[in-house]
Amino acid sequence: MKDPFVTEVRKYRMEHTKKFNFNIHAICNDLMKYQEELYATSEIDKNKRFANKSLQPTLLKCFNR
Repeated sequence: MKDPFVTEVRKYRMEHTKKFNFNIHAICNDLMKYQEELYATSEIDKNKRFANKSLQPTLLKCFNR
């Protein structure tokens, strides 16, 4: 039995992946750029947004070289 939500997420993920020719570094850079734009337009207090700075870096930061 296929879950329609999972199918839809996989469809859009594959479209996004193809857009960057399956290059994981380009995909991560695009996601980080999107995240920065999202926070720049939000009302989130920038000092409180990263409460876990001392913890291990996220997966996206690991791929950013």
